[in-house]
Amino acid sequence: MNPDAVVVGGGVSGLMTAVLLAERGHRVRVWTRDDIAGTTSSVAGALWWPYRIEPKELVAAWSTATWERMVRWAGHPDRTGVRLVSGIMAGTRLEKVDAWTRRAGELRTARPEELPSGHLEGVWARLPLVDMPAHLAWLRRRLESAGGTVEFRRVQHLDEAAAAAPLVVNCAGLGARELAGDCGLVAVRGQVVWVENPGIREWLVLPDGGPDGGPEQLTYLFPQPGRLVLGGTAQDGDENGEPDPATAREIVARCARHHPAIADARVLGHRVGLRPARAAGVRIESEPLAGGGLLVHNYGHGGAGLTVGWGCARAAVALVPRP
Repeated sequence: MNPDAVVVGGGVSGLMTAVLLAERGHRVRVWTRDDIAGTTSSVAGALWWPYRIEPKELVAAWSTATWERMVRWAGHPDRTGVRLVSGIMAGTRLEKVDAWTRRAGELRTARPEELPSGHLEGVWARLPLVDMPAHLAWLRRRLESAGGTVEFRRVQHLDEAAAAAPLVVNCAGLGARELAGDCGLVAVRGQVVWVENPGIREWLVLPDGGPDGGPEQLTYLFPQPGRLVLGGTAQDGDENGEPDPATAREIVARCARHHPAIADARVLGHRVGLRPARAAGVRIESEPLAGGGLLVHNYGHGGAGLTVGWGCARAAVALVPRP
């Protein structure tokens, strides 16, 4: 059966958009260059929290819609990969957090004994924390149960998708720079280390790399099933997809300052993802295709693809006529 929609991109944005289209009655095919483990989405920590994303006036609605959905998914963590987990956002004051974020999650001012050493303020929060490989696999199963399919295919031009279906949705992340001719997309390299969890149950995010860190360093740790995810980096314009051993050692050392047991934890793996940052913000808009088709763009989510994913997918699908 020929599709009436091709979604280009198999990360969280592409799969969420495809799920919504398929469950609305479209015959959907996802074209993805990478399997689940190879997508940028699979590298994410992944905590629901707006990070490096514009435009601010739209992020609130997208993030809130996604949070509401994730709270429901967290009722079935073994299936969806979504859990509600508490933790500390250090170096942040509750009154500086956007009002809509305070309404969405369980947030309060952190008590002094809860703060990591060297920090005098912070926010305690209970938020969705997502095991991304498990979540992406669940989204794919949900797509397939609605009649959609996933195909591994490297797309050189969006015309290829337009030749296969009258509706094309561009969720290619950083790949949209070439596919859509968008020179405003910039890679923000993120590197993480997976280690055996020495017993840490709460997540921790610090505002920078610590006393010796800079703007390219992020310190965070997220307890995920079977591993502890340690991060990280935010290197603008760096498109090196290979893990750097020196950076990995620095990440472990920074995290071990706050949980010393991490220093002796067995390393399980290294991951690198390239966040698709866009100075003009997320692009969700449509344009006509030759021959009467429709092209919808949904890309440029920076470091918050998970946080806004469901809300952006709904906004993109709203541009598509019903089948």
